Amino acid sequence: MARRFVAELGAGERIDDEVYLVQSKDLRTTTQGSLYIHAVLADKTGQIPARVWQATEAMFNGMPEGGFLRVKGRTEAYKGNLQFIIEAIRVADSATINLADFLPRTTGDVDKMYARLGEILRGIKQPDLAALVEELLADAVLMERLRTAPAAIGLHHAFVGGLLEHTLHLLEVALRVIPLYPKLSLDLVLMGLLLHDIGKTVELSYTTNLAYSDAGQLLGHITQGVLLIERKVDAVAARTGRPFPDELRWALQHIVLSHHGQYEFGSPKLPAFPEAVAIHYLDNMDAKVNLYLTEIANDRDPAGHWTNYNRAVETKIYKPRFTQG
Repeated sequence: MARRFVAELGAGERIDDEVYLVQSKDLRTTTQGSLYIHAVLADKTGQIPARVWQATEAMFNGMPEGGFLRVKGRTEAYKGNLQFIIEAIRVADSATINLADFLPRTTGDVDKMYARLGEILRGIKQPDLAALVEELLADAVLMERLRTAPAAIGLHHAFVGGLLEHTLHLLEVALRVIPLYPKLSLDLVLMGLLLHDIGKTVELSYTTNLAYSDAGQLLGHITQGVLLIERKVDAVAARTGRPFPDELRWALQHIVLSHHGQYEFGSPKLPAFPEAVAIHYLDNMDAKVNLYLTEIANDRDPAGHWTNYNRAVETKIYKPRFTQG
């Protein structure tokens, strides 16, 4: 039998011995004092909250967080959303798992996207930034991670290849928008866009599921990005035999530190020069548009005009599509 993907599930279905990824799990207590498990099951098409009533600690400990589980149970509607009620579980043999069923991937052609990214970056003319571009592109390990890393765990471009897709979108938009502001340095904006999320190549793990690495949990992608810039500009100086300009180094690091735009969103600094604020808004636009489109695409009620409430954007999303012209 063909597997039942999360996106295909509807309310009132029986599921027998299907494999899902345990995205997260939590052992909780009901108001009557009994234990239950709240978990999130997932595959490449989405995720679904799940509950195990009358649970035990042994059952909770036997659920492999970040691993695969065979489940038996039923789906039901709860407060406008779908949830899975688990009746029986057993750990799935990882040797029988097709990881392609569980890791969402970009629908774009990775080779073509990466070639276009290199074409845009090699158009940078400022000598120090051009040397930095070559230093970065020559790092085969870093570039392979850039090609495969997600851009996030859940908010936007949360799939293998998402970081490349997000970065390329931003470069393409910058080529069209930044020339409208001739006093801005297009070269600096392009380099800043490449580097703004480069720390996610270390922050995020994507072997069996999308998760944070230990380095990601401890340092985060902003810190990792600043450290990477420090290493790479030092490498450029050593290779070229001339010091990398401090002001340019600091500008690139400031872009990484400020690209979230607000302290409450994790930026240690606020954008302090025009190129930095442009990068913040370009990044935010691409992330938000992708989030909205993904929410609409994944909505389980195609006939409805609104999605369910989305906590990240604090609103339901209106779905009718507007035609051009």
